[in-house]
Amino acid sequence: MRVLGIETSCDETGIAIYDSEQGLMSHVLYSQIPLHADYGGVVPELASRDHIRKTLPLIQQALKEANCGAQSIDGVAYTAGPGLAGALLVGAAIGRSLALAWDKPALAVHHMEGHLLAPMLEETPPEFPFLALLVSGGHTQIVRVDGIGQYQLLGESIDDAAGEAFDKTAKLMGLAYPGGPLLAKLATQGDAKKYAFPRPMTDRPGLDFSFSGLKTAAANVIAAEGTSEQVQANIAASFQQAVVDTLVIKCKRALVETRLKRLVVAGGVSANTSLREQLAALMASMKGQVFYPRKDFCTDNGAMIAYAGWQRLKAGQAQDLTIGVTPRWPMDQLPPL
Repeated sequence: MRVLGIETSCDETGIAIYDSEQGLMSHVLYSQIPLHADYGGVVPELASRDHIRKTLPLIQQALKEANCGAQSIDGVAYTAGPGLAGALLVGAAIGRSLALAWDKPALAVHHMEGHLLAPMLEETPPEFPFLALLVSGGHTQIVRVDGIGQYQLLGESIDDAAGEAFDKTAKLMGLAYPGGPLLAKLATQGDAKKYAFPRPMTDRPGLDFSFSGLKTAAANVIAAEGTSEQVQANIAASFQQAVVDTLVIKCKRALVETRLKRLVVAGGVSANTSLREQLAALMASMKGQVFYPRKDFCTDNGAMIAYAGWQRLKAGQAQDLTIGVTPRWPMDQLPPL
């Protein structure tokens, strides 16, 4: 079975073709970062318009790179949520329309399920059950995964997600957009012990997260200490260490509670080197394994949507002719396979 995947949930247009026998045949990605940089963040209307311009040419490119025609596509999968409503509608309208024109089934894919399943595209995919840490600009969640569609949400952020906290703190420091990766790079030059930032909600039971207070603590230090190069590096290092420590503490707590030995980490923040190093040490100490998608697939991409779509299309799931999106969509509402 060969599936075309379309990802347009925010500021990246991702297209991929996944084949059940050949694996990933092609994937192309267009980033809108230069478009939004002048505004310091994503402008939803501009994002939607750019998806309109880019999606069809990228589909044509992906088909060409896979050396296949539309007639060889067996199904179309598109991101239907969570995400920006206008951006989602672009991918949904194009995906649903192509499926209708080609007389193929279409499937609305949950964006975070795509991230969760992205490590399945690697040579050594994790086996079920496992614990998943999903960390991105919009979500920070710990999920027990017993199978596709068998998800139990154990904890999530009650305010800012980890990636959002990175980006907002970077903006306070005057770093360019998107600031999260720049902050992480700057942190390599700083002293992570210079400032005693809090590890939010680690001193109480539970697996929920809160990063808005940590962001405020960083803002206070920035206001008091100034913005010299070394001060910024020290703030970046101390802030990053606080976020990473918090994520690691909660992961360890969840692994102990669930008695699971496999941890999947996905989403944009999963590319963070410091987080990977500390989680590797954690899993080694617990005699467990940690799995990641390749760094190209940590951020939004069409490959994860094509793969997640294939899993559900082959099980017989498909959409009717309605074109709809769900900007807020709890993952535990998905049907199990």
